[in-house]
Amino acid sequence: MSSHLHIFASPELAAKACAERIAEVVKESLELRGVSRIALSGGSSPKMMFGALAKMPVDWEHVWLYWVDERVVPPDHPDSNYKMAMENLILPAGIPIQHLNRIAGERYPEEASAHYISEIRVDFKLKEGQLPKFDLVHRGMGPDSHTASLFPGDPLIEDDYEIAASTYVEKFNSHRVTLLPGVLKAARHTVILAAGADKAGALWDVLEGKTDVMAHPCQIAAKPPYPTEWFVDEAATKLLRKKS
Repeated sequence: MSSHLHIFASPELAAKACAERIAEVVKESLELRGVSRIALSGGSSPKMMFGALAKMPVDWEHVWLYWVDERVVPPDHPDSNYKMAMENLILPAGIPIQHLNRIAGERYPEEASAHYISEIRVDFKLKEGQLPKFDLVHRGMGPDSHTASLFPGDPLIEDDYEIAASTYVEKFNSHRVTLLPGVLKAARHTVILAAGADKAGALWDVLEGKTDVMAHPCQIAAKPPYPTEWFVDEAATKLLRKKS
């Protein structure tokens, strides 16, 4: 097993360890640069991780939050990644509202992505053609090996040049806005939290299978030389153990 793969007995332990690593990276980046900019993912897996992170002694006064992806829904919608983070991390931790850089899911998809790109360019003081370098990007992985809102077969998987884009996920009849591969690859640190037996096939495909990011988007910046760490439970590694 690789040193970038951290395996735990349960999803709860994986989530707690992932939260601890995020807190460590934030502290390190604050010591180096005086500010920390991190991008969060949504879905069901991060709830426990956000809850654990909210209880940790993090200097949130100097942390700026962004989102890896978002569904095109209002911020109070049950499917909103922002809403989930607000309820499980932002409010419990007392993170300053002015430090949140959410994707405006209540707008039309193209408008939401353009606005998000503009905000990131200003915040990171980017010149034309430059990509932001987040201190940390937190990602998840679906059973189909999607990550962010980059699903198998999406042409955006090959876009290493733009910051973000809108996309339509047909299987969920869902419009999304997502950060793009170039930004995921540029991150100073990446943590991927993936737990459950339903992730076992995808985990094997991504880490041990043939490199094919169009079929397995989570292969984007998933292992060395990228500074990426996986936090998984034993159920998710059952195929790795069988085939190792």
